[in-house]
Amino acid sequence: MSTREQHNNGPMIMMWRRMPGASSLHPALSTQHSSRRRIYEEQAFTFIEIMVVVAILAILAALVVPRIMGRTDDAKRTAAKVQIRNIEGALQLYKLDNGVYPSTEQGLKSLVEKPSVGVIPKKWKLGGYLPKLPEDPWSNPYKYLSPVQRGEYKVEYEITSLGTDGEVGGEGVNADITNWNLDKE
Repeated sequence: MSTREQHNNGPMIMMWRRMPGASSLHPALSTQHSSRRRIYEEQAFTFIEIMVVVAILAILAALVVPRIMGRTDDAKRTAAKVQIRNIEGALQLYKLDNGVYPSTEQGLKSLVEKPSVGVIPKKWKLGGYLPKLPEDPWSNPYKYLSPVQRGEYKVEYEITSLGTDGEVGGEGVNADITNWNLDKE
C-alpha cells in the first residue's frame, strides 16, 4: 500500500483475525476508520431499546409527579407556620426590651422600624427585630391584632395568614393559619 493510500484510509492497524478454514490467527491489515465503525456499531442502541427506556421514564414520571405536585399547598402552609413562629420570636424580643407588645395600630411594622404612633418604645432595638417584614407564601401581608379577645380569654396578640384563598375563614387548604392554631394540623 502506498503512502498516499495510507493517508486516505487513515493509519494502518495490525489486527489478528481468524481466516476462514484456518486453525490459527493471522495478521490482517485494517484501517483505524473501519475498526472505529465496528466499535460504534456494537455500542449503538436499537430503536426498541430506546423506546423501552422512554416508556420506563414515562411510568416513573406518572407515579412521582402527582405526589410532588399535590404537596405544594402543604409546603406553603408549613412555610407560613414557620414564618409566624419567627414573627412570634421577634415579638417576644420586642416585649423583653419594651415591656409591651406592639399595638394593633403600630402593627408588625414596629418590628422593622421604630413606631411613631401609640406608645413609643424607649428601648427599641436599633436595627429592628426583623430584617424585613415577611409576606405569607401567597404574597399577602400577615394580619396582626393586639390585644385580642378569644372567647372568654384575652390573648396578647394574634398573627394570621389568610391561607390559599386570601379571605377570612375557609377550610382545608383555604383555612386561615394563626399563631394559636399552628399545632392543630
